[in-house]
Parts: sequence; structure tokens; C-alpha cells
Amino acid sequence: MKPVRRILTPLEEFLRAETSGGLVLLGATVAALAWANSPWRHGYESWWGRSLAVGSGSLAVDLTLHGWVDDGLMAVFFFVVALEIKRELVAGELADRRRAALPVVAALGGMALPAVIFLAVNPGGGAARGWAVPVATDIAFAVGVLALVGRGVPAGVRLFLLTLAIADDLGAIVVIAAFYSGGVAWWWLGAAAAIGGVVVAMKHIGASRPAYYLLPAAAMWLTVFHSGVHATMAGVALGLLTPVTAAGRPVLERLERGLHPVSTFVVLPAFALANAGIPLGSDSLSGAYTSRITWGVVAALVVGKTVGVAGTTLLAERLGWGRRPGSLCGRVLWGTAALAGIGFTVSLFIAGLAFDDAAALADAKVGILTGSLLAASLGAVLLAPVRRDRRSARAGASEPE
Repeated sequence: MKPVRRILTPLEEFLRAETSGGLVLLGATVAALAWANSPWRHGYESWWGRSLAVGSGSLAVDLTLHGWVDDGLMAVFFFVVALEIKRELVAGELADRRRAALPVVAALGGMALPAVIFLAVNPGGGAARGWAVPVATDIAFAVGVLALVGRGVPAGVRLFLLTLAIADDLGAIVVIAAFYSGGVAWWWLGAAAAIGGVVVAMKHIGASRPAYYLLPAAAMWLTVFHSGVHATMAGVALGLLTPVTAAGRPVLERLERGLHPVSTFVVLPAFALANAGIPLGSDSLSGAYTSRITWGVVAALVVGKTVGVAGTTLLAERLGWGRRPGSLCGRVLWGTAALAGIGFTVSLFIAGLAFDDAAALADAKVGILTGSLLAASLGAVLLAPVRRDRRSARAGASEPE
């Protein structure tokens, strides 16, 4: 009998890429930590601190290599995130309001409570600027850990976590745009808006090839960069404005399929290499673990995310705002909520925007690494019995009577 070829849905492809991408991201994180704590640690700082200027005159962009990763490559990441959000809004889980209501409300609860906990620990001063650091969920790591420890968890649970994480990403985008952008140069922002209009018009002239959107994308990034709004918002705007189809041909899907591997296997590992290299010596850690910033982030990710997501889900269901999948009950709900506390990529990104002080930024990074590790461990512990129970049930069903 010939094997049947399975046609993968976009969701299945997404989950598969995120699972393997999580492993690559983990490898890049370990490499950054090893480099930053090796005899060559000064080379780590000097490498990412090198300056690279592109262009000339008023259009010139002069950034360090670290800056090019955070402002340039991460614009690609947020572009892909925006494409995924638009796909879900148009034809995915977020298109069905009743089905999307519960994970979206859960995402809001999972953003609000961590922010409140962080501010309770850091009520004032410069530290309070980091309130948004623990609000984000890292899709790659969360889905990857779920795939590893919850292999027997039903597909509905994975879908709930994915929808929650996408809604969480949308909330994080709003937070970055509203609270972590500088003074606005309106002329440049107007130019960016005009380019956005061109992108919208391209659908009506039948521009269906992804290559047609490269020049407007570069121009929008440049204008947003000079406008004072964080440059990664150019990727967000472009992703949301990209047409689903043009001349009857798919545009958004082709861009997402082409760029998602680049984002997962190039951009995010490069970001981890540039941002996760923090000193882990006894002096550094002893200082970090006496910092309110560190413990504010840890408590927010582990307690805030878990209670915020699970508690809001239960409350919303009681109020009749939505209904959980039958598989998302008891330990599964709390384990999935704990995995939402893995806040690596976007949390590191927001930390870099929130803290100018190197010591405060280092404390936040230690908190992110510690909190994400604890959240992943908590989720694994809560989900492990579910996996064993399903394995035992399958074994019992296969035994002859």
C-alpha cells in the first residue's frame, strides 16, 4: 500500500516551523551566553558594537551591528508576525469572533496581570519603564516546549496557545508603538503613510509578485526609522497593509511562506546572538538576583502570566464570553497558561527599548531568562501527567480483551 501524502495546512506548517525554530533559537541563546562568558567575551561586546553606515546625507542610517539587528532584521520578524495576524483575522481563528473571543481575552489578562505585578515590585523611578517587558509570549519557544513535553496534548490545546500568542503579539505591537517610540517627525511619518497608500493601491493594479513589494518595504522602513517611531513598526504596518490577493493570485500567503523560514531560522537566532549574551558570573548574578527589576520580571512571567491567562479564561467562560475546547481543562489549562510565560524574544526586545542603563538592562535580561526557564519548567510539570494519561489510555485500548 502506497503511503498517503499529507497536505499540510498553514497552521500545521506554522507549528512545525515554530517547533524546530525554537530549537534553533535555543541553540543561538546558548551560543550567545557561552560567548559572553568565555575568555573572548570582550570580542562579543566589540563585535556587536561595530558601526555600519548605509546611505548618505539626510537618508543615511548609521547603526551598530546590534542596532541593525534590532531595528533592521527585527522589522522582518514583525512583518511576518503582522502577516500572520492578518491571515488569522481574514480567514483564521481570529475571523470567527466566538472562537477567537476566549484566547483573545485570555491574552489580555495575560498581559495586564504581569504588568501590574511588575509595577507592584517596581512602583517608581526608571525601573517602572520596564512594566511591558513581561507582557509578551514567545511563540517559538512556547509552541516548541508544548511540542516536546505535551506530545499527547490534543490539537485544540495547541490551537488555543497559538491563537493566544498571536493576540499577545498584536498587543505587544500596540504597546511598543504607543509607549516606546520617541518624538515624532511628522514629515517623515507622512511620507511613510504615503508609501502605505501605494502598497494598498498595488492590489488594484494587479501587483501579485512578492518582489514588487521589496522597494516599498525598504522605503517605508527608511521613512519610519527617521520619523522617530520605532523602525520595526514599518514591518507591522506593511504586513497589515499587504493585500491577501492581487489579480486573483495569493500575495500574503506567498510572502508569509517565503519569509517565515527567514524570520524563524535567521532573524530570531541573530537577535538571540546579539541580545542574549549576558554575564553569568557570580558577581553579575548576585547583583541581578538582588534587583527588584529581576524579580519583578520573574514574578510577572511565572505568576502573572499563568494566573492571568488561566484565571481570565475561567472568568470569561463563566461570563459566557466563550467556551473552552473540551481538551482544555484542569491541568492542561494551567500548564498551557504557564507556557505563555515564556517571554523571550519580544521581552528582550522591549527591555532594550525600556532601559538605557546597562545594569538595569542586564537585570531585566537575567529576569527574562530565569522567568522563561521557570515558566517552561512549570508548564512541563503540569502537562507531563496529561501526556502519561493519554499514553496509558492508548496502550489500554490496544490490549486484546
